Amino acid sequence: MAKIEVIPQTVKRKQALRVAAYARVSEAKEESILSLSAQVDYYTKLINANSKWTMAGIYVDEALTGTKETRPNFMRLMTDCRAGKIDCVITKTVSRFARNTVTLLSACRELKELGIDVYFEAQHIHSNSGEGELMLSLMASLAQEEARSDSENMKWAVKKSFEQGKPWNAIIYGYKLLEGTFTVVPDEAEVVRRIFGYYLDGLGSCKIAQILNSERVPTLHNSAWRDNTIISMLTNRTYTGDLLLQKTYSENYISKRKMMNNGELPMYIVEEAHEPIVDRATFNAVQRELAQRSEKFKGKTNRRTDYTFSGKIVCDYCGDRFSRRTFRNKVTWICTTYKRKGKSVCPCSKQIPDEVLTSVTAEALGNDCFDEAEFTARIDHISACPENRLVFHFKDGTSAKRTWQERSRSESWTEEMKEQARLAALRRYT
Repeated sequence: MAKIEVIPQTVKRKQALRVAAYARVSEAKEESILSLSAQVDYYTKLINANSKWTMAGIYVDEALTGTKETRPNFMRLMTDCRAGKIDCVITKTVSRFARNTVTLLSACRELKELGIDVYFEAQHIHSNSGEGELMLSLMASLAQEEARSDSENMKWAVKKSFEQGKPWNAIIYGYKLLEGTFTVVPDEAEVVRRIFGYYLDGLGSCKIAQILNSERVPTLHNSAWRDNTIISMLTNRTYTGDLLLQKTYSENYISKRKMMNNGELPMYIVEEAHEPIVDRATFNAVQRELAQRSEKFKGKTNRRTDYTFSGKIVCDYCGDRFSRRTFRNKVTWICTTYKRKGKSVCPCSKQIPDEVLTSVTAEALGNDCFDEAEFTARIDHISACPENRLVFHFKDGTSAKRTWQERSRSESWTEEMKEQARLAALRRYT
């Protein structure tokens, strides 16, 4: 009798496609939030209803413009894609994903290299398709032009409001904006008067912030009181009942970075526009005290702040910028959120040595040594990712990935540090 042997199945079943969705609204209005909630509900049902898909997450950004790269949940989506947690991303339209052509193409190209498709429902476009990039370029250009037009219309409306002596959507501690006029909030107004009084009594901004934090006095956004917040309040003319309008302006419709108005645009002064919290005599006394203290410590605080990498390095986890730090003559760059709030908020604690950063940047630019002018001209920003990875985003829409290596303790010592150690050793044994 013939012997029959069963050969077990060796072909693995195809795993379900891990699908994520991205949703965003650019305004924190009630109707926009409801729209966002509807998007989340729609994508949750859509993904769960497909037997060939499995939910990989819903990523949501509220009241954040699509022209910015530093949307926290967009950055988190990209991080999870790089970590191999997602196979496909679904979003409603091109403009919801990004209204900046460079941002859109850079993200889609990176995801394509990872084998991840982005599907734009309204336009029926797959980023991985043959004509996908061409269609996305056209659609993103239209979305970017729409953003520029919206920005120009908004600027016109703001300018007209200022010319009529009316504030534009201002939020100031101590006041509430009602029907175009600032109305005093009694509890907050009392705190403002305390701050002005403390300063005239000789306390510094850091000490005032410490007192308010120890008393758990709430701020507008339930965050901690900071010294720069105190200084900003002490110099705010609004507390005298006057308005100084257009003190700041938006750099452009893509970056939307707030810039101080140093004469680039006209400013408007409106006297006795609302009820004062602080009388003019007290306000003027504080300004004189600020000037005297500033003059006294001028030599100690006169240091450079506009470094080459300032504002250029973005934390891939939390979306905050990296800041420059000097400790024992060693210069490093570190995530600002981690520096201020700790690892519980942002685990990106790895500091990048300045000399390592310049060396890796030169390599990404294809040079033997670092060229500051070429860096400024060609690179838009740098994403600092886990495991010592840096992604250089060029202004032409391309990107380059590099991994930096930590130097050993002996390699990181400068000649000055070595000399100091030698002298210290001599003192110990003589």
